[in-house]
Amino acid sequence: MWNIGDCIRTLDLDHFCSIFTYDPHSPMIFSSGLFLWLFAAFSFVYVLLRNRLTARLLFVVLFSYYFYYKSSGTYFFLLAIVTVSDFFIARFMQRTEESWKRKLWVVLSLCINLGLLSYFKYTNFFVDIFSALAGGASHHYEIFLPVGISFFTFQSLSYTLDVYRKEIVPLTNLLDYAFYVSFFPQLVAGPIVRARDFIPQIRRPLFVSQEMFGQGVFLIMSGLFKKAIISDYISVNFVERIFDNPSLYSGVENLMGIYGYALQIYCDFSGYSDMAIGIALLLGFHFNQNFNSPYKSASITEFWRRWHISLSTWLRDYLYISLGGNRKGKIRQYVNLIITMFLGGLWHGASWNFVLWGVLHGVALAAHKFWMGITGRKKGEQSHGIRRFLGILITFHFVCFCWVFFRNVDFATSISMLSQVFTDFHLELFPQLIVGYWQVFAFMALGFILHYAPERWEYFAGNAITRLPLIGKALFMIALIYWVIQIKSADIQPFIYFQF
Repeated sequence: MWNIGDCIRTLDLDHFCSIFTYDPHSPMIFSSGLFLWLFAAFSFVYVLLRNRLTARLLFVVLFSYYFYYKSSGTYFFLLAIVTVSDFFIARFMQRTEESWKRKLWVVLSLCINLGLLSYFKYTNFFVDIFSALAGGASHHYEIFLPVGISFFTFQSLSYTLDVYRKEIVPLTNLLDYAFYVSFFPQLVAGPIVRARDFIPQIRRPLFVSQEMFGQGVFLIMSGLFKKAIISDYISVNFVERIFDNPSLYSGVENLMGIYGYALQIYCDFSGYSDMAIGIALLLGFHFNQNFNSPYKSASITEFWRRWHISLSTWLRDYLYISLGGNRKGKIRQYVNLIITMFLGGLWHGASWNFVLWGVLHGVALAAHKFWMGITGRKKGEQSHGIRRFLGILITFHFVCFCWVFFRNVDFATSISMLSQVFTDFHLELFPQLIVGYWQVFAFMALGFILHYAPERWEYFAGNAITRLPLIGKALFMIALIYWVIQIKSADIQPFIYFQF
């Protein structure tokens, strides 16, 4: 028979195993303590394998698959299906010159990637549409949405499309391609990394300069600050309360909630991107910038050059240009913009609110192109002074208006929120609101100040961190983690874009 000591050891073993197995209520994210410890152990082994290329690549792939398992459980097999199928499809495409055969192969890649994406993400959405048209009752299927499926399918699809266009030569080593698709810093929430940018880095000798290391540490700290301090705090303590029951709050409270969500989603997503880019730098890899102070934009076109750059350029290169871009007349260009953003909205989620969000942005892009045409302004030309200030003000509020539909799951809640803003504002409640939520508004003010600050501020801060000795970097990181622990909520706050 077991004694008490055996029972305790069994409980300890069960608890230990539960930490390292998949928990749907606690997916592993960059800002979690478990990831920090695992990454420290991973880095130690990674450095030991610095001169053993194949072993190092295999180790990173295995860790990346474990990272994805901790995020989505056994659905890591989808990652393997996409990887193996697209690797061989690209190889087969390379071996044939017949145009129709190459088209068949790229169509097969599209069917596999978009088929998986459609099944896991859009089945119930299409069932609802069909049921509504048929006049019957809708039946929802219990289909789990794997984390990051939109990201890694788009990333792998860009590879086969580039091979089809003969812009890159396909890889001959499956391990290299598995490394590219599964590389854990950008696996579950981007940025969407292009094969032409990343693949040439895979077999280079491992080298991390002092500048790369310092910049990587700075980006990780910046991302952690945005996500775990600003985004999570204003979300839990203010934004969620407003969006959950907008009719219970006055218009001024709803407006502040909308501003808060605009800051929350930016800090959440750009914070993840910062950490992903920073972690990649520590491992010797370069990612392109994914956010560039988007709320400084003076037009909706400029906004999409600054917001989620990896997705906006993907949609431009593989969808907008494929539809004809601006090569078939102005009317066709406007239609192409609206179709592209409609599909971009649908990419974010299987819901009419995302579709409306995408269409609103598409119409705004088309309207801006039309306005540039009648005013004779050139592409990329920027306004200055009061014109730029007004442009930034209008663009920011249009983006915030669209965020209302993006954030709410149904139109009724969105209409209720907007109705409160426009018909029940009560500006006299603003001082009371500030006093009651002074900490939230202090973090919001800090977030917006840092966002609108001159770029040289960030450049100066990055250089200052880079020049610090290792002990100085460690002390800064420890202080930031301590601050995170002091203000974080009890429940883990997953990144918003995990659901996409």
